Amino acid sequence: MSHILIVEDEAIIRTALRKLLERHRYKISEAGSVREATTKYRITDMDLIISDLRLPGAPGTDLLKLAGDVPVLIMTSYASLRSAVDSMRMGAADYIAKPFDHDEMLATVRRVIGKAEQNRAAGAAAADSKNEGRAIAGMIGDSPVMRDLYARIHKVAPTDATVLVHGETGTGKELVARAIHEESKRNGKPLISVNCAAIPETLIEAELFGHEKGAFTGAQTAREGLVAAADGGTLFLDEIGELPLEAQARLLRVLQEGEVRPIGAIESRKVNVRLVAATHRNLRQLASERKFREDLYYRINVVQMSLPPLRERGKDVLSISESLLEKFCAKINRQTLKLSPEAIQAVTTYTWPGNVRELENAIQRAVILTEDSSEIDHRTLDIDLDLVPIEEADPERRPRSNSLHADPREDLSLEDYFARFVLEHQETMSETELAKKLGVSRKCLWERRQKLGIPRKKAKRVAEA
Repeated sequence: MSHILIVEDEAIIRTALRKLLERHRYKISEAGSVREATTKYRITDMDLIISDLRLPGAPGTDLLKLAGDVPVLIMTSYASLRSAVDSMRMGAADYIAKPFDHDEMLATVRRVIGKAEQNRAAGAAAADSKNEGRAIAGMIGDSPVMRDLYARIHKVAPTDATVLVHGETGTGKELVARAIHEESKRNGKPLISVNCAAIPETLIEAELFGHEKGAFTGAQTAREGLVAAADGGTLFLDEIGELPLEAQARLLRVLQEGEVRPIGAIESRKVNVRLVAATHRNLRQLASERKFREDLYYRINVVQMSLPPLRERGKDVLSISESLLEKFCAKINRQTLKLSPEAIQAVTTYTWPGNVRELENAIQRAVILTEDSSEIDHRTLDIDLDLVPIEEADPERRPRSNSLHADPREDLSLEDYFARFVLEHQETMSETELAKKLGVSRKCLWERRQKLGIPRKKAKRVAEA
């Protein structure tokens, strides 16, 4: 059971969080300030600290210096975006905007605790491996999943084992193949890269295995194939799942017998090739559906490596963005630009379905289009949709509260607590004070009033006739 410390001065929010997390089997401790948290508990024994950014006495970011390896999740409002970005730079594991719903909070807590566990596992593995954590040229990132990948590459590269790389489009599978080749004994020989999906099915066999003169219409001269060209070196077959079955049979012969026979040839030629294959598809399933040769699948499935998508690499996205900024600014001979706080939020919250390739295109576009400024704005990146709170972007996605007047001791949602707090204090507080207490902007408070059906009542002017 993970132990979580909640540091929040608003009892109404603290109670809601405690009930929510205890219901999902987390052990919870509470404090109303940094001072109370540090005097009452040994915070380095916690699995996670959830702290408000603004607290009486000292800000929540002070916990970052005291927590050691314990991840700190900072809660802030949309109006405090710059402070949230600063807290990330200071070492916060993540931040979450208030007000938030149950699913949003639970997903963030699971993700942060999961990453912390991965960090600890990676640290333990580092003691047993000399190569653990050693970066690889051309690959950027220090997240636990990437450090694990680096260690695996260092371990496998010196051997001649066939490697199968799994990863979504744009994650950098060719970079892994290049790293394996460069750290192998074959690094003085060629690395031949082939995208099996980019070559027409009618030409793929001739391209890979070569052909004799007159072997088919248009074959006016003999030609050496790419497999033979990789002799002594490494052959990287990207998207191997797209390889036709006939070509798969020829590739199997290369791997089993160490020889290749060009189309139309009578004799085979001996070749010494190491294969690195990559795919984003499930080859095991394709094999069961007879769309991929089962014998070839088992032949290439010697060592597997998985490339994580960009959305699972945490702060790596900022490191990659800054590296790309420097690269593209140098290309057009301009001073290196910086990402604005809003652009940083957009980059770190966007899901990047196209992964590093999509990020590279976005950064290059922003560098070209940014004029008369030292900062890149989120609008120039064209990924600012994630900056819109969910309740503003799609009101139907969040259920309305059934009761605005429920007792706070009952099992209520954070939206119920929000409404109750407004109803109880709107007669004694101004809109500015209400917004500050709830950790939101006045605009957000007004919008939530409209959504929940509790608009501000104007003072009645009694004019008796």
